[in-house]
Amino acid sequence: MVSINSASIALSVAVMLIAIAVVTGFKSEIRGKITGFGADIQVVAANFHASYETAPIDRAQPWLEGLQSNADIVRTVPFSLCPGVIKADDAIQGIVLKGITADYDLSFFSGMLTEGTLPVFPDSAASSQILLSRTIADALRLHTGDDVAMYFIQDPPRMRRLKLAGIFDTGIDEFDRMYAFADIRHVQRLNGWNSEQVSGYEISIADFKHLDRVAYNIFDQISRNPASGGHLRVETVRERYAHIFDWLALLDMNVLIILVLMILVAGFNMISGLLILILERTVMIGLFKAMGADNRYLRRIFMYQAGFIMAKGLLIGNIIALAVCLIQEHFELIRLDKASYFIDHVPIALHFWPWLLVNAASMACIWLMLQLPALVMARIEPAKTIRFN
Repeated sequence: MVSINSASIALSVAVMLIAIAVVTGFKSEIRGKITGFGADIQVVAANFHASYETAPIDRAQPWLEGLQSNADIVRTVPFSLCPGVIKADDAIQGIVLKGITADYDLSFFSGMLTEGTLPVFPDSAASSQILLSRTIADALRLHTGDDVAMYFIQDPPRMRRLKLAGIFDTGIDEFDRMYAFADIRHVQRLNGWNSEQVSGYEISIADFKHLDRVAYNIFDQISRNPASGGHLRVETVRERYAHIFDWLALLDMNVLIILVLMILVAGFNMISGLLILILERTVMIGLFKAMGADNRYLRRIFMYQAGFIMAKGLLIGNIIALAVCLIQEHFELIRLDKASYFIDHVPIALHFWPWLLVNAASMACIWLMLQLPALVMARIEPAKTIRFN
């Protein structure tokens, strides 16, 4: 019975810890891919709409200097957008050409490259290189080094011929089918803007947990400048892609259900185990009471035994969970359908504090549930238990 109780606790704790590591890793991976396309916060014109035909804002903004001294902000870079069409032979594909600068952080795409290299944007002249997704490249049968003919439905219609430098694959089809990346100077010219006009600014922050607070601070700084306060909008990645973050929030509910069920399973197994120990030791309890031992003293004896069983189960459960997580993290043995889950393997994120909280909460909940068997022990009468002994 002791072994069964320890195994029950070990299995329950291992399931809880693995569930938290997987869900935390999954949310981190998906969030990283979304922010890789559009950063954590965007500052755009107030009339920015879903057609991606953006109104320009001035590149020199009075509030930018204040952001540079904000410790929560890692990077602030301009960008420009222009919708267009890519044509290759008889195939066409609608895209949004995103113009970026040389200081734009492309490290996210470096880990997603499947072919070629990242484009280089020199300061001297506009680069002719373009970065496309694997989805678009396969649809148009393009490879790195090929010329890419882009058409823009304007008055008059315009065409640009760029060279495909690299192909990436993030697994998020919604974004892979939409965006292509090129030099911001091309987009500015296509939109009829000068070099000091952009679609907006992308802002990356140090800690995603502070997203709303940092966005509010940025909005507050912009509002203090009468020249731009009423013409700009601050938008977080959670607001832009609410449907994806709502989906990720559902995962938290799943984890909560798993935690509650596993704690209940471990707790009830411990209760049944302790009850059996008490029933097997009924005569001993009666003798102790006959010799003057009170219920508090006897409860302490059995709780010590229960604590030993619980500690053993927690230790084994942590070892199992850690081993499973490390194996999956390094070898990626459990695979996923990338089309459905946006990633091709089960991600793992190991953090100290969530693990400590799960262990502490499990121990506290099980310990409280173990007070129920103690009530049974208090009702044992010495006269009845030792009558025939």
